Amino acid sequence: MKWEFPGGKVEPGEEPAAAIVREIREELGCAIEITRVLPTFIHDYQTVVIEMIPFVCSLAPGSPEPHPSEHVAIKWAVLADISQLDLAAADYPVLSCLHACPP
Repeated sequence: MKWEFPGGKVEPGEEPAAAIVREIREELGCAIEITRVLPTFIHDYQTVVIEMIPFVCSLAPGSPEPHPSEHVAIKWAVLADISQLDLAAADYPVLSCLHACPP
């Protein structure tokens, strides 16, 4: 089983920022605030090509703690420890950007 950053598909007519807020609420039952937008990129899994639109977010004040309503488990990790996880292939460019992209 691979770890992956939470998120999902942008619905037709939906802005990417609204999509991540909605997806996190649906997947984790919490509210977030977007603090930074990272560069968009394409990842080719050979069977499907996906557009990654990553955001850096924080838990919104007053939000309940996240819980895994659609996942087996969730994990908080500091940036230095994320590279130790077995991530989904599309998440590695996000991780690289978190290390290299200026805030």
